[in-house]
Amino acid sequence: MKGFLVAGTASGVGKTTVTLALIAATRQRGLVVQPFKGGPDFLDTTHHTRISGSTSRNLDTWMLTPEANRAVLSEASAGADAVIVEGMMGLFDGKDGLTETGSSAEIAKLLGLPVILVLDASKSARSIAAVVLGFESFDLTLNLAGVILNRAASERHYQMLSTAIAASCRTPVLGWLPRDPAITIPERHLGLHAASEAPATEVLSLFAEAAEAHLELDRILALEFPLEARQSTSSETKTDPIRIGVARDDAFSFYYEDNLDLLRNAGATIISFSPLHDPHLPEDLDALYLGGGYPELHAEALSANTSMHENLRTFAAQGRPIYAECGGMIYLGRTLTTTDGEPHAMANLLDLAFEMTPKLNQFGYTTVELTQSNLLGPAGTVIRGHSFHYSRLTSPAPQKTSYEVTYSLASRKEPEGFTQGNILASYIHLHFRANPTIAPHFVEAARTARLVHA
Repeated sequence: MKGFLVAGTASGVGKTTVTLALIAATRQRGLVVQPFKGGPDFLDTTHHTRISGSTSRNLDTWMLTPEANRAVLSEASAGADAVIVEGMMGLFDGKDGLTETGSSAEIAKLLGLPVILVLDASKSARSIAAVVLGFESFDLTLNLAGVILNRAASERHYQMLSTAIAASCRTPVLGWLPRDPAITIPERHLGLHAASEAPATEVLSLFAEAAEAHLELDRILALEFPLEARQSTSSETKTDPIRIGVARDDAFSFYYEDNLDLLRNAGATIISFSPLHDPHLPEDLDALYLGGGYPELHAEALSANTSMHENLRTFAAQGRPIYAECGGMIYLGRTLTTTDGEPHAMANLLDLAFEMTPKLNQFGYTTVELTQSNLLGPAGTVIRGHSFHYSRLTSPAPQKTSYEVTYSLASRKEPEGFTQGNILASYIHLHFRANPTIAPHFVEAARTARLVHA
């Protein structure tokens, strides 16, 4: 199978720009591209999906088992001509400073992917060769197939850099990209702007033209890896599917597509709705799933949609399951105070108040153990996820908790998973493939609630 992993020497070197250029050029050549993102990122996948026309998936060697990663790769790549995986952070950065656990390097080795290393060349001269030499000698079991120099000042600058690398390193240079605002995606506190916010006009062509002009695409697209063929795990459609409403708009967009697939496989039909724009929930829903996103950027509009608030409170009063993560949990609270100090009324299903903060809170991978039975499983169930938010609780949490969360970086534990009736809300983004019992349990909880309230 044609394919490779795009890695970086560090965060911010332009992995996403290079990845999108390669996806665009590959698609423009008439090939079907299946993109992936290494690690727990939600935003890069939206850009991959937009440029490729195929839904991007997450690979993660800390949250998911080797077998689960292989299944995600194989099932999503069926029918594709090429696979392009974007790594996360630096090539060897992962869960800790001692091992490769959770790193792009671990993903590449697990799946047999050749690695293309991206370097920020904007302020570099001959010393860039020392960087490449260090990366190619750090782990000799890794297939480092080439390097791409991003943000080079000119063709002359690129020639000087590539000559220096060729004189000291065995890794081939596969081209460069200039610093160009037209193919630069702006960033904010949670990462890149979402794909829906980027200019739509000729985005695909701009990235493809940059790749065709400056990258050695024939050599890059000749890279291959062994792809294990397997059948999809999709189940037969049930005659009485459970209807799960999923909040999807500019305020709520942080979902692992595999979570939704696993819910479908367990017998659910996914119905999208917008807390921003819809006055009411769709009819005949059995459960709700509110993911993370940017409620703080749309706090005024979310606050003003009071008919949706009333609809949600009625839905909750009926005892139907509601599962919310991070931004979704904030929306279910009483108030959200934005960075300008202005409080905004939210849906008021949970007696929790939140405020935005200038820095990250509780960043990193997490392990969640259910301390009492809830929508996702019986007490003792364990699942992995991650935490990434610029907000905090500002009020005591009177709600019961049903999680014990262990934070991998801080090596500490705390009660979490706020529970009220059939509502379960948490800052933790869970990957349902980390425990295959989660999605079926959620669907069955919704089915039980339907029977009770029929």
